[in-house]
Amino acid sequence: MAILFSRRKITAWCVAALASFAACGAFVPAHAENLDAPLVLVVGYAPGGSTDRMARLIAERLSPKLGVPVTVENRPGEGGRLAAKQIKRAPAGENVLMLGNPAVMVVAPLVFKDLGYDPDKDFVPVSQVSSYDFALAVGNKLQLDRAMFLVGRLWAHPEEAVFGVPATGSLPHFFGLMVGDALSVQPQIKGYGGSAPLAADLSGGSLPIAIDTMDSLYAQHVAGKIRILAVSGKKRASFAPNVPTFREAGMKIDADGWNTFFAPSTMPQPKVQLLATKIREVMQDPGLQKAADALYITPVVSTAAETAQMLKTYRQQWEPVVRRSGFAP
Repeated sequence: MAILFSRRKITAWCVAALASFAACGAFVPAHAENLDAPLVLVVGYAPGGSTDRMARLIAERLSPKLGVPVTVENRPGEGGRLAAKQIKRAPAGENVLMLGNPAVMVVAPLVFKDLGYDPDKDFVPVSQVSSYDFALAVGNKLQLDRAMFLVGRLWAHPEEAVFGVPATGSLPHFFGLMVGDALSVQPQIKGYGGSAPLAADLSGGSLPIAIDTMDSLYAQHVAGKIRILAVSGKKRASFAPNVPTFREAGMKIDADGWNTFFAPSTMPQPKVQLLATKIREVMQDPGLQKAADALYITPVVSTAAETAQMLKTYRQQWEPVVRRSGFAP
């Protein structure tokens, strides 16, 4: 027997269904070109750092593409982990992304027993936007201008293999262990309370050797206060063409860090894809690329799928190093 419904009843049901989808944040048209509300880019560090500066470069160019205001919100604490714990609880309808890095999304899950978030279950990678190299630098007291001379010195005097890093448990810490393996020496890692005091001791002569991100050391290198002997990228940095890579210096290692946008896993997939597409368009902007270069940051143009593959490969490279170190906070 045929069942007949009135047009009014069908319309009411459709309106109710659409309202239900919208209320839970699941209804985002696949063809949407704009967001339905302002977007917040969360940075888990204080203003002024490279992650914060990159977020602000992107925000001002992303807003007109999405048709809504895009703001940067700093939520420092616990080395970036506090922001991750907050973002994972974001409601499905909230337009929020976290600009994360390896310390928060790769290293922390390996060393903290009760982390408070799961990078795989609580987040979805949206787009990698930058990469940065690590640098091996010496103070002028050593009077060395090539990595091979430092290698020879450390082989002759392995007790001098003291590597200053901005913090224990940081990526420069674990990269320092990689360098030690490549040199067949056991380095002593000396952690500092950030890049500024590390650079001060290096230029002042009380620290002979340091490993930090390239952007943290390069200004002092240009000023002649320290000397960068090698950079960790697979190729030389565009802004430092005279600094060789570790491989060019005879050490078979390369590594980098990155900044990547992550969405809470509650965000609907069409919205994630929209944001990934628009961020990728922003990263293709020559003006942004020039501005990033001026900050000694390498901009990256990436899709969501490419970003997911990058993260998988990255974990495979770093997990054995972190676990072998035995580091515990």
